[in-house]
This record gives sequence, structure tokens and C-alpha cells, in this order.
Amino acid sequence: MDLRTKFPHLRQDFTASLVVFLVALPLCVGVAVASGVPAELGLITGIVGGIVTGLMRGSSLQVSGPAAGLTVLVFEAVRQFGLPALGVIVLAAGLLQLAMGALKLGRWFRAISVSVVEGMLAGIGLVLIAGQLYTAAGLTAPASGIGKLAGLPGAVAEVVGNPTALASIALGAGTIAVLVLWKRMPKRVQAVPGPLAAVGLASVVSLVFSLPVATVEVQGLLGAIQLPELASFGELANLSLIGTILAFTLIASAESLFSAAAVDRLHNGPRTEYDKELMAQGTGNTVCGVLGALPMTAVIVRSSANVQAGAKTKASRVLHGVWLLLFAALLPGTLALIPLPALAGLLVHAGWKLIPLRSIAALWREHRGEALILVVTAVSIVAVNMFEGVLIGLALSVAKTAWEASHLKLEVIDKGAGPIQAYLSGNATFLRLPKILDDLEALPRDRPIELDLSGLHHLDHACRTALETWSAQHSAGPDRVKVTASATSG
Repeated sequence: MDLRTKFPHLRQDFTASLVVFLVALPLCVGVAVASGVPAELGLITGIVGGIVTGLMRGSSLQVSGPAAGLTVLVFEAVRQFGLPALGVIVLAAGLLQLAMGALKLGRWFRAISVSVVEGMLAGIGLVLIAGQLYTAAGLTAPASGIGKLAGLPGAVAEVVGNPTALASIALGAGTIAVLVLWKRMPKRVQAVPGPLAAVGLASVVSLVFSLPVATVEVQGLLGAIQLPELASFGELANLSLIGTILAFTLIASAESLFSAAAVDRLHNGPRTEYDKELMAQGTGNTVCGVLGALPMTAVIVRSSANVQAGAKTKASRVLHGVWLLLFAALLPGTLALIPLPALAGLLVHAGWKLIPLRSIAALWREHRGEALILVVTAVSIVAVNMFEGVLIGLALSVAKTAWEASHLKLEVIDKGAGPIQAYLSGNATFLRLPKILDDLEALPRDRPIELDLSGLHHLDHACRTALETWSAQHSAGPDRVKVTASATSG
């Protein structure tokens, strides 16, 4: 059978797969190094994301792999529990994702406040940028997010007058400059993905000028695999580790499904099946956990590159995983040529893109409560840690929803003669019951009152009972309180 007949989009998918491979390669390595694990583990996650997750149903054009959004959390997990425990954490997170997909909970992730997700990404971006600035200078970054930010002035003082550190910073800054300016280059030049061009140029400069900068350490694909040890599963009794697993699950799932929604807006093909996509992510993370690799999420940078390169089916993402596998198997020594400051520059640029500056400005103009949730979530992640920061953001989001759901306004019109007119509008729930009664009981008891409930969207049973009791107590005679246009009760 003619291949063109069986695979009508093979040419477009093949070309797109090469583009995605070239975008993914430096990012897989950079995320792994920034996470404090061997570079090959990032490639393994990229391979699994392409070949395993890529074959599954869910979102046909979305590409998965190691993501900058989980870098900070992985680094903290490896520092706290050790590299052998990483596989257990990722495996447990993958199994949780499979369970949630089977229970059809994927769609519920779309109910998570966008402000919380954007705040989470902004917090991650800030910590990632701060940490990679130390790497760009060849220094060791403090452990905590707040420590990274607070230590920057001291790091600057340490770098001044140090030729080796200045050369390292210059290489990282040059990498960022190439990434920023690459979109202004001619279209023909832009055929080479910006991340690959930036890291490639930095590697050439480092070699030609023999710059005294650190490069990626290579140990081979098979040597990097860390199968979970039986003793590591005993850590599951540790509440702190369980909290880390929940954080991995929540953040990876939310980021993947939000990415799927964004990718759906970029093409006219089949829409994402959220529960199946969650199961695809869970399968990928389960395999990554068995191999001791990094966790995966859907990555919007690779996914948008896939769509823009003309991909039509999931064959493009599967092929990109094949190219990553061939590279890791045949050319692993090439990784040793990549300078760490270049990867730091790549991740500083990625971290900056995680901070939604335009969204914050727009939210502040239109929805200040949502802007506050975004900022508080980001600051909490920097000041405390990832898991608690996300929980604080979710708690604020729930509190804001409860406040808005119970918002109530009482407007009183007293013309001096005749009945007093009282208008209740909003949502009358038990949360606002004390306020309702205080305002109504403050009205004169010697005048007729017309209570208009037509502006209420909701009147719960507790409030209805309380209003009836107030009306009976307030009325000194018949029809002293007149209630009109009753609201919907619940």
C-alpha cells in the first residue's frame, strides 16, 4: 500500500517532528540540570513523553516532556529525599493521575482558578530565574526561594572582579540575547529553533575562545537510569513526601490540562478529551517513575512549535521522541560540549515567560480580587514552598468565591412619609445572615415597611426563615411589613 494513502500527513508530521525535536533537546537537558539530576534523565522523560504518551489518546497535537514549571519542585524533592526517591514520587504521581483519569476527574481541573495557576507559574518563574542567575555566575544557589532572592546582592559583590564568573555570566547573557532577538531574524533563519540556536552558538563560542566555564556532565543513557529501590518505597510513610507527591500530581495535571486548552485554540483538529489526556499523562509519569526520570507535563512551548510547524496527527510527537532516543543513544558525548551558563540563560528566559505580567495588569484593572490571589500565590511559593503556596492560593480562591456568593446589599429609601422601602439584592445565604438581621432590625418599628426581594439571586432556607421571623416580630399590626417579589430559595 502507498504510504501517502495510509499516512496522508506523513510529510507534514515528519517535518514538524524534527522542529519539535530541535526545540525539545536543549530544554530537556536544561530542565534536568536545573533540577539537580543527570542531563540524561531529562532526555529519558522527553523520550517517554514522545513515544509512550504520544501514542495515547487525549490531545492529538500536544507534546509532553520535562517542564520548567516543575524544576523548582523537583530540585527541592531531590535535595530533601535524595535522587533514589524521585522515581517513587513520580511513579506515585503517575498512578494518581491514572486513577483521576479513570474516575473522570480531568474536566474538574478546568475549574481551578486561572489566577491560582498563573500565580503558581509566576512563583516558579521567580524562583527559577533567581536560582539560574547563580548558575550563570558559576555559584551555588541557596536552598530556599527567599534565600535565592535575598542572596543576589551578595552574589553580585562576589562576581565583581572575578574574570571566570564574568565570562560565565557573559555567556549566559548572550544566550538570553539570542533567544530574545531570534524572533526578529529573517524567516529563513528562524527555521532553526531559537533555543537550539542560542545553546549551539554559546557552545561554539565557549569552544573557540576556550572559556573557563562548566559544561554538562555526561554518564550515558543507561547509566543515568535510576530504578526505584525497595527501600525508597518505605519513604511513602513520610507525610512530607506524600505532600510532595500531591504537589507533583496537582501541578503536573493542571499545567497539562491548561496547556491542552491553549493548544486547542491553535488548531482546528480534534478537541482534547481531558480524562483520556490525564490518563496519558499518568501513563507517561508511571513509566518515568519506573525509570527514575523526571516528571512530565504537556509543554506549551513544544506543543505550539508542533502546531506551527504544520503537524496534523500525533505521529509528529511520537517521531520527536524517536529522534531524542537516537540522539541519546548515538551522540551522548555531544552533551558534554554544552556550557552550563547557556542552559542557565535558556531557563532564565523560560522563567521570565512563566510570569504573566500582562495578565496581572489586566486583572488589576478589572478583577482586583483575582489579581490579589495571583500575587499572593506567587509570593507564598517564593517565601514558603511550592505545595503550601498552591494551597494558600486555592484557599484564597475558595474564600473569594464564598464571599462573592454571599455578597448582599440593602438599600433603604425613606421619603419621610408613607412606608419605608427596603431593597435586598445579591445572594442571601447564612454567611450573611447576621448582617441582614442587623440592618433590618435597625429600621424604625413604628412605620410600615415594604421589603422588596426581587434583586436577590438566591435566598437560602436559613435566610428565608429568619426574614419570616423578623417580619412577624417587627409587625405591630396587620400588613406592617409587606414582602414583594420573592427570590428563588434553595
